[in-house]
Amino acid sequence: MTATVTHLWRMLVWGRRLARHGALRPFESAKAPFAMRAVARIARIGTGAPVTPDFAAGLGAVGPAAIKLGQALATRPDLIGPEATADLVRLQDSLPPLPFAAMETVLNASLPGNDWRLHFASIDPVAVGAASMAQVHRGVTNDGRQVAIKMLRPGIEAMLAEAIDTYQWAAGHIELLGGEFARLRPRAVIATFKGWTEAELDLRREASNASELAETVKGEPDFVIPGIDWARSSRRVLVIDWIDGIKMGDTAALAALDFDRRKLAEVLVHGFLAQAIAKGFFHADMHQGNLFVIPPRDGHGARLGVIDFGIMGRINRRARMYLAEILFGLVTGNYARVAEIHFEAGYVPPHHNVGAFATALRAVGEPIRGKRAKDVNITQLLDGLFAITRSFDMAVQPHLLLLQKTMVMVEGVALTLDPHVNMWEVAEPYVRDWVRDEMGPEAILADRLVENVRALSQLPRLLRQWVAANPIPGAAPEGAPLPPLPVRKLATGWSTPWLLLAAGAGAAGVYWLG
Repeated sequence: MTATVTHLWRMLVWGRRLARHGALRPFESAKAPFAMRAVARIARIGTGAPVTPDFAAGLGAVGPAAIKLGQALATRPDLIGPEATADLVRLQDSLPPLPFAAMETVLNASLPGNDWRLHFASIDPVAVGAASMAQVHRGVTNDGRQVAIKMLRPGIEAMLAEAIDTYQWAAGHIELLGGEFARLRPRAVIATFKGWTEAELDLRREASNASELAETVKGEPDFVIPGIDWARSSRRVLVIDWIDGIKMGDTAALAALDFDRRKLAEVLVHGFLAQAIAKGFFHADMHQGNLFVIPPRDGHGARLGVIDFGIMGRINRRARMYLAEILFGLVTGNYARVAEIHFEAGYVPPHHNVGAFATALRAVGEPIRGKRAKDVNITQLLDGLFAITRSFDMAVQPHLLLLQKTMVMVEGVALTLDPHVNMWEVAEPYVRDWVRDEMGPEAILADRLVENVRALSQLPRLLRQWVAANPIPGAAPEGAPLPPLPVRKLATGWSTPWLLLAAGAGAAGVYWLG
């Protein structure tokens, strides 16, 4: 178990780096606890920090784990605000790659014979993309196929493990402050983040994600998932088919390409809905850097290619049904039903009034109904939604974080393809048909039959539990109950405010470290 002093030291160093870029200024507001305000102000002494926070640069200075955390926080505008969210989007951009010689060691160690030349005819030493955890090179296999080779950076596993350990420690102390900090559930956020990073550190899981996603979108032929080279892939190396297309972020190249932008925007939206609504398994990182426009060829119109399958989301069928009804209700203005669903799903505590919640939803939904997405003031919309979550004590739903982030991404990319597209108009027929098929009389009857069969299958287990709880007189006594699991105390001998104040005092000392 990492010592408290180690966690504090890491946070002091990281805090100083963040302070240089003004990234701690939001914590100086009157809304923050006194101890937190003191830490933020002391940490920036002598830094010449800019008045406008540069969150992306600050997290980039802290290291790879902070970059990944920033990408995760970009899904939580309720935690950091819409302006910070917009700034953190820059963390999706490419980072400086490591020399190929450093990556060559990783590649050789993962292949039989410990020499990549036995498996590839050539590899371009110049990386085509680099991120916080891995980088990608273009190569040609011995059988002549064009492929993309993704390799984890050396030492990234240990670096992330240390950082996440401290993030968990800090999140626990922050949640102990109670109030708004407890409602936002920072420990759940870090737990979700930890799950993402652990999945991304095993590229075999990314390969499996890509394979499963390809099956998920079979009904969307213009939504292209690259094939996996399983023989050359391993835990630290992933080899997939090369997508010969134009990256969505290359606006100049796309402007020179003649293709149906409206249709491709619909392909994107329908592809996302096929994943999230129909199957409950979706690509959760569909930003412009991971999407390609495949030019029209061989009688096909333009198609959409997607890469980077490290962050995926899953939602169960019941949650998908709730989601589909919520989307359909917002599109059609049925706020009463949307409110009922929130209560049925347990998103809103039962002591609140469903009618009052419906009215609050109407106040946010009506101003944007019928408007094109580009005409909607996103800041005002988010402010309205966050006000509702606070007023009605809505706890964060960790399983929906990725979905919320992805929906925002998909709408943003769709608008870059066609500024006049309305994502909700494109989605409405798809969602309406899915709701009809999944919630019609036949589907409801089938669901009830399945539920009843499952309930019957539990009878033997329930009977055994009853017998165990009601032993026959004279039978041998049960063993002593096991002691409860020890709970790791998040607050050490010091209370959270005093730990924060100590961190602030130490931050001044870190100033002399540079």
